[in-house]
Amino acid sequence: MTILDGKKTSSDIKDEIAEAVKKLKSEGKKTPHLAAILVGSDGASMTYVNAKVKACDFVGFNSTLIDLPENTSEETLLEKIQKLNSDSDIDGFIVQLPLPKHIDEQKVLMAVNPDKDVDGFHPINVGRMTLDLPCFLPATPFGIMELLERYKVETSGANVVVIGRSHIVGRPMSILMSQKRNAGNATVTVAHSRTKNLSEITQKADIIIAALGIPEFLTAEMVKEGVTIIDVGITRVPDATKPRGYRLAGDVHFESVSKKAAFITPVPGGVGPMTIAMLLKNTLLACQKNDN
Repeated sequence: MTILDGKKTSSDIKDEIAEAVKKLKSEGKKTPHLAAILVGSDGASMTYVNAKVKACDFVGFNSTLIDLPENTSEETLLEKIQKLNSDSDIDGFIVQLPLPKHIDEQKVLMAVNPDKDVDGFHPINVGRMTLDLPCFLPATPFGIMELLERYKVETSGANVVVIGRSHIVGRPMSILMSQKRNAGNATVTVAHSRTKNLSEITQKADIIIAALGIPEFLTAEMVKEGVTIIDVGITRVPDATKPRGYRLAGDVHFESVSKKAAFITPVPGGVGPMTIAMLLKNTLLACQKNDN
């Protein structure tokens, strides 16, 4: 059994990006600049954004954090987005989700310039991805594809089951895995909460991508020997034995499933770190595109 180590792989990618940035600077070219908008004080969102700012520092990017209060109006947020859209020094930016309930997330995502949409959420980027045209891939699916490729997991002709149909992970993964690409050419089934006889489907899968947000949902009885497991979930599960009173669990029961898997991502340290690394990669690509 091989652990698909997202922590190490993301570190390798960040080192590669840092080298690319050094080269850009030595040639007198523009330094990549990533901005992030955070609305409110959601604990998880603040942690994610701070990790992104720290990662920018590590690779040598310029970064800007726009921190707005919880009661910021939708109109004010859209004005901030337009300013970033028109600022030529900003190569890419993200609006950290989730947003407060009084703000229309779809309207906000639509307002982002697709050429600066390094999260890959704008419908234009999603459409280009679907048509296999150059675009910014959503960071988490991009990270999963990179892990599969770097660990040389055989995907061509494989039977892949994606559990979950979100716009952020499930649907993009189903599209990418079926396309003609290095980590692709697979036959893909998308399963979800309404899928009947799910165990029968997962037991035939060569690769399972679990992205449904239910801790330890996928168990050993649901998978075959030699399966590749990508666990996208991360949930705080109460645990009195831990100092913080909880532990982090994925969508996969790691202890039992890992005994049957050929490849598996851990939680934490699997898919999570890859998401930030690929956000940086998208920003570098945006900068290089702008510089040309």
